Amino acid sequence: MTTPRVSLIIPTQRRLDGLATAARSTFLQTGVDPATLELVVVDNDQVPSAEALTRTLAAEAPFPVVYVHEARPGVANARNAAMAKARGDFIAFLDDDEEAPAGWLAALLAVQARYDADVVFGPVRGRAPAGVVKHRAYLEWFFSRVGDGPAEGLIDHYYGCGDSLLRRASLPDAKAPFSAIRNHIGGEDDLLFGGMQAAGARFAWAPAAWVWEDPVPNRLTLDYTIARAFAYGQGPTSHCAAQTPPDRVGMARWMVIGVLQAGVFGLLAGLQGLVSSPRFAFTLDRAARGLGKTLWWGPFKIHFYGLRAPT
Repeated sequence: MTTPRVSLIIPTQRRLDGLATAARSTFLQTGVDPATLELVVVDNDQVPSAEALTRTLAAEAPFPVVYVHEARPGVANARNAAMAKARGDFIAFLDDDEEAPAGWLAALLAVQARYDADVVFGPVRGRAPAGVVKHRAYLEWFFSRVGDGPAEGLIDHYYGCGDSLLRRASLPDAKAPFSAIRNHIGGEDDLLFGGMQAAGARFAWAPAAWVWEDPVPNRLTLDYTIARAFAYGQGPTSHCAAQTPPDRVGMARWMVIGVLQAGVFGLLAGLQGLVSSPRFAFTLDRAARGLGKTLWWGPFKIHFYGLRAPT
């Protein structure tokens, strides 16, 4: 039986320290034959700012390292550019603010084999620097993926692309599966996995395949996370709107849920803010997600990805 090849993909944009940490964590993977691996670094900066670092990393790596420069802004563009160069039967995604323990990839592959899964997801553990005190518990929770807890097995839902393993043969397009309509708002992975689920794909949860996530300092604020929570809330309604034809019943249902969620948790967050409750940020987050379900179209879309550097 031929051992499948695995392409490790790290998309990056002007995060050299994070890229170095993420890439070097892939070099230390155990329980996997390095001869079956490659790392694809896709640089989504206007200029090839990660090229020199990637050459340095390639000299250290126990397997081939491929550099891809995708100057067109957008997270879907970046992922697709990497997919076009990747040669693996399986694709493992790691973000440039994540660090994988030594057994991470082996755990993903083991669960994939046990359950014949098309996509496998693992937990993410948010890690804030020691100097972050205010709202620390919330911020670490926000950047975590608790998922389905300690129980391994098939699941009937999906998560984001960071810390995931995809079977290439199961993708609707082997080289460009991510939709460009999500380039600037994110959720390109939700759109892909939602379509795969509708087509009967099998998803699995691998609790042993966890990674650290180290958010950049300017994201460790309520200004960032609450705006991001609002954008996350837009996901289910936007997904219904993007179907062909649009799922108008689903859109209406999510918008009603959003109004109720925003109202109840918005009021509760206001009361908790008055008494400086440690739950304030968590409740405000839920209110923002509700508001996003309701205000999901055109002028309310928030662009987190593919933005060009200030000039």
